[in-house]
Amino acid sequence: MKTLKILLVMALMIGAFNSAEAQRVVKVYPKRGTVVTTVHKPKIYKFHGVKYRFAAGVWYKPFGRKYVVCSAPVGLRINVLPRGHKIVYVRGKRYYKYRGVYYKKRRSGFKVVIV
Repeated sequence: MKTLKILLVMALMIGAFNSAEAQRVVKVYPKRGTVVTTVHKPKIYKFHGVKYRFAAGVWYKPFGRKYVVCSAPVGLRINVLPRGHKIVYVRGKRYYKYRGVYYKKRRSGFKVVIV
């Protein structure tokens, strides 16, 4: 009877562990230079005559009739930081970082900078 209880408890623990494992979400982002035909629900930012698109944490720029994954344009101003950004300090200065892009707080929003 005691071994049956132990086996039942172990089975429940393994089931709970497998259930928690199945709910893990893994995000895969495209590499810079990847060309795509469409960008799903982008936010458009015009900078130096180029209409950059930002969607799901990735920056795109036009490439003919398609789009190519690129780095964020340095100097671009945005109103709202992307969800999931982190506050970091570099040489005592406060920056906001999201997926390798650093933003600096300005009067009217945030500016993409190189750190």
